[in-house]
Amino acid sequence: MAYKKLKYWMDKELAILLAEKIQNVDASFNGAAFVRSVEEKVGPLEFKDRVECICDELHHRMGADYQRNLSVLLHILGPENPNETGMFTSFYWVMPIAKYIEKYGLNSFEISMHAIAEITKRNTGEFAIRPFLRKYPHQTLAIMQQWSTSKNVHERRLASEGLRPRLPWARKLLLGIEHPELLMPVFENLKDDPSRFVQKSVANCINDLLKDNAPAGKAWVMRWSTPPLTPQRRWILNHALRNHRKKQDAWALDLLKTLP
Repeated sequence: MAYKKLKYWMDKELAILLAEKIQNVDASFNGAAFVRSVEEKVGPLEFKDRVECICDELHHRMGADYQRNLSVLLHILGPENPNETGMFTSFYWVMPIAKYIEKYGLNSFEISMHAIAEITKRNTGEFAIRPFLRKYPHQTLAIMQQWSTSKNVHERRLASEGLRPRLPWARKLLLGIEHPELLMPVFENLKDDPSRFVQKSVANCINDLLKDNAPAGKAWVMRWSTPPLTPQRRWILNHALRNHRKKQDAWALDLLKTLP
């Protein structure tokens, strides 16, 4: 796909693409009206608002039957992303569908959880999962713990990235800041993950927690720094403490010296 500013990915062309895909599954979908409405509304909007605008137009044009609509939208997703990249390029068009689940699926927990897992295998469910963590914290964490042991790297990454206290473009996740112990069963499954894609996410979670709950973050680092230390965990800890290294933080520098 040719380069263009991120917000312009959410435009008339994307509406046309979605309309064509939906009409292949649901011939009753008024694709022309959907495209026309998106084109009229997205012009002055920035990226996040454009995504939400297209999501809202899907909701308006498809009707109020969330379960039926979700079945249609899942049918258009196509093959899974086999790579650890491409989620924001080849699969950028999935973003409004993820937003649809985030905004309109909160009262349909089980089918929405399944849909978020399917979304994240193409794009990412890290934003869609946040309201479910707030409304159903224990049920959602139980499913994320299952994802943390998945053979699919995208599901494992979602188990981590969805729990980031300071996920970019999202509200702070107070659950992770105030009760990090609830998250630990997920991260214990990921601490030696072989994928750098997942390792980076786990490190970013620790880095976030160190900013908002330093005692808990430091306890997490100390627990994971005890031998035997795998190369994967060593990389995670080094990356998690990158800001502390830049600041020449004595605690972090002393700890990093002790890592085998």
